[in-house]
Amino acid sequence: MPRKVILDIDPGIDDAVALAMALFDPRLEVVAVTASGGNVSPEQATANLQTLVGLLDPPRLPRLGAAPTDTVWPAKPFNMHGPDGLGGIDLPVARLHSGHVSEKVIWETFHAYPREVTFVALGPLTNLSRVLTRDPAIAELIGEVVIAGGTAHGNGNATPVVDFNFYCDPRAARHVVREPMAKTLVPLETTGQVTFGFELLDQLPAESSRAGLILRAMLPHTFRAHRQLLGSEGISLHDVVGLVAVTNPELFERSTVAADIETGGELTAGMLVVDRRTVRQWRPNLDLLTGCDVEAVKDCILRGLAAAGAGT
Repeated sequence: MPRKVILDIDPGIDDAVALAMALFDPRLEVVAVTASGGNVSPEQATANLQTLVGLLDPPRLPRLGAAPTDTVWPAKPFNMHGPDGLGGIDLPVARLHSGHVSEKVIWETFHAYPREVTFVALGPLTNLSRVLTRDPAIAELIGEVVIAGGTAHGNGNATPVVDFNFYCDPRAARHVVREPMAKTLVPLETTGQVTFGFELLDQLPAESSRAGLILRAMLPHTFRAHRQLLGSEGISLHDVVGLVAVTNPELFERSTVAADIETGGELTAGMLVVDRRTVRQWRPNLDLLTGCDVEAVKDCILRGLAAAGAGT
């Protein structure tokens, strides 16, 4: 039976790639896709989500949630995703419906499928935090939460010690990490182990497919941004690796840890802090994926991209 998931994204090129893969993965039933600000403004995130799902036209349309517009986002240290978040490819806007705000869609989905849904957080944790604030008892209805975020050893990308997703909303990250529910964290060090060179562009689905058309338009921008902003010829698709942690957890090394999120530090707000003391004072509260089978994960991604192309 396919695994029911909510994808919570801030699209974002790697979010868009993960979305395309998930919608055509027979092992997943994407019951909802919800938008958050982060890589782009909340309004742009909602527009990108609706456009991508409309153009990909999956066999089963998920419910869509609009990003909340009343959250203040910090300034981005740099822009890896272009003016529209999708590499400036100027996709035709496909408005599917007016929709509900993300937290309402998430709350209703958990109630519709109690303890069956995995929440896959590929952006800031704002939406899930808002749901838990509105209804703390909802935690009992969540099957699992898989989070692409955090940095296990303080090797950040938004700041020297903080990854971008936790940097955007440290308080939401702390709230979710502290909740008593099953959580798996895929940190930056693990997602960053998987890199692709220019040969990836030749392995994308054909441009004649809808997924191939979108992917071949977006990903050249990612290579340019990595080279110009990071000095790297290869690219990392962090959120895509986060999705593979859901579909192929056996490819990852796992350690149960006691963790919290710093919210008040001038230099460290959003930093993942793990209690590694010999006599640990904190209780274990999440599974941390500390490594992966890089080649196997890359193969999963390539096969997922091919399936998205075949399905469109």
